[in-house]
Amino acid sequence: MLVTFPLANSHTLETHTVLKKVAQAHRHLAELKGLAASIPNQTILINTLTLQEAKDSSAIENIITTHDEIYQTDLFIHSVETIAAKEVRDYARALREGFNEVRINGIIRLSTILNTQQTIEKKPRRTKKITRHHTEKCQHR
Repeated sequence: MLVTFPLANSHTLETHTVLKKVAQAHRHLAELKGLAASIPNQTILINTLTLQEAKDSSAIENIITTHDEIYQTDLFIHSVETIAAKEVRDYARALREGFNEVRINGIIRLSTILNTQQTIEKKPRRTKKITRHHTEKCQHR
């Protein structure tokens, strides 16, 4: 079941400029979807992008590794791996799992985001329960 979150001033979002941008974004996403469908093996592209994203995101946290280490860790699971390469590999795995879930469901769900985050952080997931009182309080701001 999808839950819609109320916006305090949703009518201010429906301006002519915003709606034009939404239409443009919709058109560009449709073009991208068509181009993606023309790629014979999308998995190669997704795997490359997830490894690159994982490497770059890990670098922000001072987890530095090389592309060679990442590919070797990915190919030779039982080989000696650096801690950094293992961390990047696990991050990329979480992104791929999230991507596959979105591909199967056709939608990004909160549970997909939380599962991906849990896999990356290696901690049990925690969410705040949004109560009616909380949403009403947000509307009055």
